[in-house]
Amino acid sequence: MPRSERIVENLNAALHKVFAEDERAYLIGEDLADPYGGAFKVGRGLSTKYPERVLSTPLSENGLLGVANGLALTGNTVIAEIMFGDFAFLAFDQIVNFAAKSVSMYGSRQPLRLVVRCPVGGHRGYGPTHSQAVQKHFLGVPDLALYELTPFHDSADVFAEMAERREPCLHFEDKTLYGRRRWVDGTDELFEFGFAGPRREYGTAVPRVGATDVDCVIVSTGGTAPLALEAARRLFLEAEIVCRLVVPSRLYPFDPGPVESMLAGARRIVVVEEGVAGGTWGADVADEIYRRLWPSLRDRVRLVHSRASVIPSAAHLERDVLVQAEDIEKAVREAPER
Repeated sequence: MPRSERIVENLNAALHKVFAEDERAYLIGEDLADPYGGAFKVGRGLSTKYPERVLSTPLSENGLLGVANGLALTGNTVIAEIMFGDFAFLAFDQIVNFAAKSVSMYGSRQPLRLVVRCPVGGHRGYGPTHSQAVQKHFLGVPDLALYELTPFHDSADVFAEMAERREPCLHFEDKTLYGRRRWVDGTDELFEFGFAGPRREYGTAVPRVGATDVDCVIVSTGGTAPLALEAARRLFLEAEIVCRLVVPSRLYPFDPGPVESMLAGARRIVVVEEGVAGGTWGADVADEIYRRLWPSLRDRVRLVHSRASVIPSAAHLERDVLVQAEDIEKAVREAPER
């Protein structure tokens, strides 16, 4: 696989591209001004280059989303940064009750170009209130689209797609991905990486040997993709189980159409997400697969979640709670081969 930039660099470049191409683009959030550039440096350089369009705020999630909504409603493109996705609950009313509803409640469709960036997930030792995967709490809201940062996708393409929707979008960003390098088209010593769908909305990885006879499809969200690839690598080398990894960039609305043929041909299907079970994206994906592929399924769709627990700060305890590659490997091995 060709060497690529780190994901945080790709994301930062995507924001610079938005600002360069759209003079009505704004970035708003806490501590965004250089040299800090935000808690994870995603906004680095923007306040220096565009000082009038980067609004660095104090702790005020509900307030800054209110300002973001106003800017977006008056025709601007607004990217709001929630420092940790856990704090999006503080702005739940502005996101769900105001931004999403504003698209359609004024008598005619009102474009609202707002992207709310939410760093999520654990594995960093940040503890119970800074480590959650909060995606499921925003699922199923009309006119509110959910996207997720992945190791596959070019963030510039994803941000262009979100702007085209002309409706508010949440962009979940697993913190463990920021420092990783992107997976781009090509191969490593074992896997071939590529895309599926007319807009390359699904990233895929499959062993170069055995790709025509896949035993299992693992569908995973952005932050769990590296864990799923680690599990798939071990399963292939140790048990000759061929797994295809499928990673969507958009969680909701979810359209499995571009990968339906891949799912239909698999003996086993495993869906992985870091959140805890109950009303989740993974459950919705499984339901969609059942409705489309029930006659051809050979086994139930297996779901992998984190344990229903607060997330500890101590590394060894956090590891016991959050999804690990071993959990994914176990789910694949337990599924019958029929």
